[in-house]
Amino acid sequence: MSNTPYINVTINDKIATIDFYHPASNSFPSTQLADLANTITQLNNNSSVLVIILKSSGDKAFCAGASFDELLSITNLEDGTAFFSGFANVINAMRTSNKLIIGRIQGKTVGGGVGLAAACDYTFATKNASIKLSELAIGIGPFVIEPAVSRKIGKPALAEMTLDAENWKSAQWAYENKLFTELFDDAVAMDEALEKFATRLSSYNPEALYEMKKVLWEGTQHWDTLLKERAAVSGKLVLSDFTVNALNAFKTK
Repeated sequence: MSNTPYINVTINDKIATIDFYHPASNSFPSTQLADLANTITQLNNNSSVLVIILKSSGDKAFCAGASFDELLSITNLEDGTAFFSGFANVINAMRTSNKLIIGRIQGKTVGGGVGLAAACDYTFATKNASIKLSELAIGIGPFVIEPAVSRKIGKPALAEMTLDAENWKSAQWAYENKLFTELFDDAVAMDEALEKFATRLSSYNPEALYEMKKVLWEGTQHWDTLLKERAAVSGKLVLSDFTVNALNAFKTK
């Protein structure tokens, strides 16, 4: 596989598939997050598309969250806020999209990647798709993605994940707590079911699908402001002595 990051879109029979890749376990630098948000938003204008499938390349990691290299380079509040706004913009693009979004979660998912999964309207996952919110371990928290995650799994499960920041939760746990809608033993079975589901969904009345999308996201109109405020919280914390020391310790491992 190439080491060049990319975001590709293919459209086939009313279904748009967004495929993202980064050599660092499908993590996201801010430029690629901006590209993803723009890609999702641009599909709003394509009336021939009714359903979006969000997937990543490879078979190990779905998404390792935000770019750790870029996180290490932050030196001021403005840059920190801008950095953490990346996932905020993607989640808001998914929330306000006029298409239903299906997530294909084939492997491990960390931090912002959990937020992406939570912002999907329906998710297919394999038993290899364990999840973790590790932010507290480096002195910050999953503040930007929290509204999306809490909306899916509830505050008690969010607390369980967040406070146990150094341990993975199994894909079965994610399924039982409604982050994953359907769970499969392997990617072959998952992809077969996903294709059938997306094809069936795309055959429904477009107006009904759009109205259902609005119903699913009722009560989230304030997220444009909320997620920006959360990005500023993380942007401040990443400059703290605790986080700087934690990041430097991680860097020297």
